[in-house]
Amino acid sequence: MHDATLMIVLKSIALAQNAPSGGAESGASGPSLPPFLFMIIAMFAIMYFLTIRPNQKREKERQEMLSALSKGDRVITNGGIYGTIIGLNEKSVVLRVSEEPAVKMEFVRAAVSRVDTTDDASES
Repeated sequence: MHDATLMIVLKSIALAQNAPSGGAESGASGPSLPPFLFMIIAMFAIMYFLTIRPNQKREKERQEMLSALSKGDRVITNGGIYGTIIGLNEKSVVLRVSEEPAVKMEFVRAAVSRVDTTDDASES
């Protein structure tokens, strides 16, 4: 969908440039400047709604998830390590990775990829 919209915008710009001017004395750039500016503004609006805004929303959700972490949550790190939070502070989390032998690992809080809710139902 994004590529099709971009092609339409580019074709419109090309047609606007090839359109005959109103007169030789009036200047060729006069009539075609407002549609060109409108197309540029439209392209920026499309890029904002298709790329920038969804990324901002996703980052906000991630920050909310990281701030809501608590002891006992089962999480998955960016490296794929499953663990249960046994300690946390503002910048880091301590995960219990294994109970036999007891293995504890400390990670930067941003290394938590997601909270694992799938195993909670199977453990009960």
